[in-house]
Amino acid sequence: MNQDYIKPDNWSIIEEGFHAERVESSESLFSIGNGAMGQRANFEEQYSGKTFQGSYIAGVYYPDKTRVGWWKNGYPEYFAKVLNAPNWIGINVAINGEQLDLNKCKTVQDFRRELNMKEGWLSRTFKTTLQNGIEVEVNAKRFLSLNQDEMGVINYQVTPLNSDAEIVFQPYIDSGITNEDTNWDDKFWDTTQVSHDNNQAFIQAKTMKTDFYTCTFMESKVFINGKSVLIEPNVSADATLVSYSYKQNVKQGETYAIHKFGGYTVDRNHDKNALVTAAKSVLATATQLGFDTLLEQQKQAWANIWDMADITISGDVKAQQGIRFNIFHLNQTYLGKDSRLNIGPKGFTGEKYGGSTYWDTEAYCIPFYMATKDQKVARSLLEYRYNHLQKAIENAEKLGFTNGAALYPMVTMNGEECHNEWEITFEEIHRNGAIAFAIYNYHRFTNDYSYIPEKGLEVLIGIARFWHQRATFSTNKNKYVILGVTGPNEYENNVNNNWYTNYIAKWCIDYAIENISKVEAEYDTDFTRIMNKVKLSKAEIAQWKSVADAMYFPYSEEHNVYLQQDGFLDKELIKVDALDASQRPINQYWSWDRILRSPYIKQADTLQGFYFFEDHFSTEELERHFDFYEPYTVHESSLSPCVHSIQAAKIDRMEQAYTFYLRTSRLDLDDYNKEVHEGLHITSMAGTWMSIVEGFGGMRVKDNTLSFSPKIPKEWDGYSFKINFRNQIIKVNVNQGKTNFELEGGESLDILVNDKKVTIEANSLVTV
Repeated sequence: MNQDYIKPDNWSIIEEGFHAERVESSESLFSIGNGAMGQRANFEEQYSGKTFQGSYIAGVYYPDKTRVGWWKNGYPEYFAKVLNAPNWIGINVAINGEQLDLNKCKTVQDFRRELNMKEGWLSRTFKTTLQNGIEVEVNAKRFLSLNQDEMGVINYQVTPLNSDAEIVFQPYIDSGITNEDTNWDDKFWDTTQVSHDNNQAFIQAKTMKTDFYTCTFMESKVFINGKSVLIEPNVSADATLVSYSYKQNVKQGETYAIHKFGGYTVDRNHDKNALVTAAKSVLATATQLGFDTLLEQQKQAWANIWDMADITISGDVKAQQGIRFNIFHLNQTYLGKDSRLNIGPKGFTGEKYGGSTYWDTEAYCIPFYMATKDQKVARSLLEYRYNHLQKAIENAEKLGFTNGAALYPMVTMNGEECHNEWEITFEEIHRNGAIAFAIYNYHRFTNDYSYIPEKGLEVLIGIARFWHQRATFSTNKNKYVILGVTGPNEYENNVNNNWYTNYIAKWCIDYAIENISKVEAEYDTDFTRIMNKVKLSKAEIAQWKSVADAMYFPYSEEHNVYLQQDGFLDKELIKVDALDASQRPINQYWSWDRILRSPYIKQADTLQGFYFFEDHFSTEELERHFDFYEPYTVHESSLSPCVHSIQAAKIDRMEQAYTFYLRTSRLDLDDYNKEVHEGLHITSMAGTWMSIVEGFGGMRVKDNTLSFSPKIPKEWDGYSFKINFRNQIIKVNVNQGKTNFELEGGESLDILVNDKKVTIEANSLVTV
């Protein structure tokens, strides 16, 4: 059974009723972020029950030394840990001397938590009776400012209901925190200075090894019934914590509130010796504007995001809630303001999958950011990889590759490989292909070729060199083979000739050669500069071409399909529907040995190739491969349902497409994989967006023209989305029986609808 406690709502994630066993799941689901920092939805007040406390600062990490019993040459030195940062949200609350703690209260009633996605804030309300008999109502609201992205704000209100009470608010900041995820239980932070002055407090701390310098800060103001009151607080400080205490006698029915302003300044953005000064500047702005004004600014900032990124669905609240939840978290994680950052698979919601960048960014996220933001955002994601090219070359050198061959890391923070499972790190090399594909995809969608001569061609050359050296000539097959790999299906390790890996390797080489010719013909200055830098000869290019032209692709004449890998048909081919439900997910019930020998596919593998290179194959070929592979797919990767949804829609399996859509959009809300307490699946959320826009909307770029083939699930009355295509905004509104296309401003645009040309005039509507 999937979890089912989130209330269906078009714009909010809502939980009603307090259940201790849900706390960690809800801490993930209700997480907030602003691209520069983020946090799990931990309670502000003390909570002695089971909780996973987490606050995170973008780009700040720790290299946790690799822990393996048997060292192999080429192993990464460390596994990058997303660091739990010093905590600034804490507010201890004492009522007549007793700590407010929902784990210890006599009763908790009317508990309600809401993540308002439209306006970008998190709230929590409840009534509770403490052991001392005092009954109070609590209202808390907080957000991380999009406009002032080093700052968050909390409004925490307590109203005594059955008597007068002495209430003490004790806001604090604390750097004595630990990571949930650590190899050696290392200390990750070194607190260098604790200071406080005039309601403000600052903790300066730096990360061990990586030396990121940070300042965690806070300032608070207190109110009775909305009117500011001046209280001389008691202050206490030790080596890792500062707290202020604001004591007030509060009459029954009066509301005592604290506005707490806090956050981080970091030496990634400021001089490391001026972090307190920078923090004081942030606090001056925040306290001058105040909670209400900052909240209004937050609502406006989110309104601007939703204006472009929103997808509406009418007639299906759970589907609507799911897509907005996905779009909301993508924008909380990455906004494209800082080219040094990328999109971590857990974003700011947990610590699993240490590292900030996987191939997910190129394969799944770039389409979302290309179409819903200015194309500069997607370009900066491409530049992130260009900036790490030298590290990718070094990563390949550690494995014995030469001559500028580049192997991009499976997982990275700074371009170095920091993933340390052998079968993933050294065998899942198909990721190199996704990085080249993203360059192609960006050019195809934006028509901005300039990136390739400026930067992208060097990346393509490094990748082509890798594939050329990684392939082996088989005299037995008289073909080039690629041995000892793991494809996208991580439930097969160390296989030979994974079809998707071989296919994308050939494509990368062909694409690199094509662009070398184009740059030579049209950008001679860039061409000369690049060739002098990479020392590429015509003879070497000819060697690449001989590998690409003679690449081996395993194929079954009996089934008339490409084989996922050489030994796939040697498996005991029992389909997923014959599996006992009690054995699912298999990754939680089966040994790894049993999984590796099974035919079960974690996520689209051969079908991932059909997704990327759809125009290389007929619809009939796609249908044949879909029918062969999907029945063996357990969808135990968050990246699986979206690709299958897009392909099911393409071959008119709308029931299946809709089921996969719900699974991808509500993967975390309904906790399909029983792991939401560890954090959310951020990168797959971009796949959810694709499953509507590319799946149901059928959006493609064909022959340099934007194309749609709209379909609609029978469960929906209609849906709409916007696309920024080459700086022209197109709104697509699909209903049962007709589709409207609207162009905002600019010049007229020719598009294809079901392969027929349609012209949309500026600021006008076309119905098909």
